[in-house]
Amino acid sequence: MPEKLKFFVNGQYVESKTDKYYELHNPSTGEVTGYAPNCTKEEVEGAIAAAKAAFPAWSGMAPIKRGQILYKVRELIMANMEELTHLVAEENGKAWAEAEGDVLKAKEGTELATQVTSLMMGDSTMDASRGYDTVLYREPLGVFAGIVPVNFPAMIPFGWMTPVCVACGNTIVLKAASLTPRTALRIAEIYKEAGVPDGVVNIVTCSRHEIDVLLESPDVKGITFVGSTPVGKKIYEKAAASGKRVQCLTQAKNHALVMSDTPIERTAAGVINSAFGCAGQRCMALSCCVVVESIADKFVAEMVAQAKKIKIGPAYDKTTKLGPITYEKHYKEVLADIDKGVAEGAQLVLDGRNCVVEGYENGYYVGPTIFDHVTEDMSIGREEVFGPVLCIKRCKNFEEGLAIMNANPYANGSVIFTQNGYFAREFARHTDGGMVGVNVGIPVPIGFFPFSGHKQSFFGDLHCLGKDAYRFYTESKCVTTRWFDEVESQNTEVSTWDGTI
Repeated sequence: MPEKLKFFVNGQYVESKTDKYYELHNPSTGEVTGYAPNCTKEEVEGAIAAAKAAFPAWSGMAPIKRGQILYKVRELIMANMEELTHLVAEENGKAWAEAEGDVLKAKEGTELATQVTSLMMGDSTMDASRGYDTVLYREPLGVFAGIVPVNFPAMIPFGWMTPVCVACGNTIVLKAASLTPRTALRIAEIYKEAGVPDGVVNIVTCSRHEIDVLLESPDVKGITFVGSTPVGKKIYEKAAASGKRVQCLTQAKNHALVMSDTPIERTAAGVINSAFGCAGQRCMALSCCVVVESIADKFVAEMVAQAKKIKIGPAYDKTTKLGPITYEKHYKEVLADIDKGVAEGAQLVLDGRNCVVEGYENGYYVGPTIFDHVTEDMSIGREEVFGPVLCIKRCKNFEEGLAIMNANPYANGSVIFTQNGYFAREFARHTDGGMVGVNVGIPVPIGFFPFSGHKQSFFGDLHCLGKDAYRFYTESKCVTTRWFDEVESQNTEVSTWDGTI
């Protein structure tokens, strides 16, 4: 029997008063598995109120104590790894190893949060001006809101957003992805079990109309968002207009430049892993390869040969390498994009349409798809497909390949495959990509560095993760102190620049 989910506020699962629910599916089978509430405006306001009420006591706790609680969260995530992995696989469609990685990335973000005592630390100078000492403190701001996409149910809400936010002393309201909320709701329970006080972490599911409450509420001090570029731009503009700090991580069209000296079989394997892993539903997927013409035919043939060997199947089958698209509407959009690529004149050398998995005929499966001879005037070569679709563009040399890549409006990540140190160095210096790989197909750094997308892939000043996250979730306060000796205490003449010069 499909389950009617509740939302999570003030440490409790609460049944919504809404009459509108989102239908949840298992993408591996297409079956309805439950219903998530479209929480009412009043319920979202209640979540904000709970977070606001929890803030004074939580922010007043010593950072070392908050870090210890986050360490307990980390231990409980590991203790529940099997359950959480299954939740991700079942609701999102990631193959088992990918789903496990999603949960491990939540653990990694939590480990960053446990370092709060050192990474939240400020600065100080004695005798900043003679006799004047200045100390910079970092303080929490209050309530933050996180707006979560469907593609990483564990990593994004509980790796990128929540851990550092609450470690710094803030509280949070997460708008979980309405089609994949189960993992987030379960991890919220883990936070409570670890000792995070009620109201510090709250989760709702709702539509864009109720999201406006988060964007406009004076009690919400900051917004962190992951999703499409058009929506991210609107959120950035609206939240910033309300005086909030904002970070919006948006879509991508990541390119790899494949040079003639690269080992073809190994490079093809790296590209395939990046392009088709997570069914291409990640903002760091390599969706385009710019290949030097002299090796292009051989490279494309190797790519097709390797891609044909990928096992497609249900997410929770541990032998599956490529699982389904997460939900039916997007499944149809990916198929439409492939149709568009054919209509635009790209050469379809591997067709993932009409992919049927025996026993799972109603699942949302798209097989590995490769287009060759893609050009810049084709939408499939410019815009994100967000599925297991790879475009091959051809170039004469390094300079032309780099120019093709940098012409794209998105710049999350970029990669070069080469054994030439000069080309690797020049690429790292001149690519527009914010996260750069040299023979690394998925150039996402470990979470102690920021997730640093550029151009239309990011709106804001401070990225998520790394030291940027600690700056985003805190504000600086500078305290300047002057102590008088006996002579100075009798002095009534004070400089107009008192202590500043």
